[in-house]
Amino acid sequence: MRQQWLHGLLDACLLSLLDESRDYGRGLVERLVQAGFDEVPGGTLYPALLRLETQGLVRTEKEPSTSGPPRKYYELTDDGRAAVRERRVAWRQFRTAVDAVVKPSETATARNGATP
Repeated sequence: MRQQWLHGLLDACLLSLLDESRDYGRGLVERLVQAGFDEVPGGTLYPALLRLETQGLVRTEKEPSTSGPPRKYYELTDDGRAAVRERRVAWRQFRTAVDAVVKPSETATARNGATP
């Protein structure tokens, strides 16, 4: 279930990470894992990054790497920064709506003898 949710929210998560700092693919995966997500496979990550690039929200730049081939770094464009702001507002609204439906009601909690 978590993977399905991640697929729906991956673009917003990537934009938010890139709003903090530019990064390359593996670095983004490591930051997602540090945040508590499962490992995101390359077959999921790179199509999402390409989609964001195609939409003009992310630009790329290759840089030499000391540990192998050049790395492709991703960073937000001005449109990407605007998209982050919009998606954060949309996320808060969505989260509030889901919380209102998913959290147990006080009646159900009292009936089950549990604390909220």
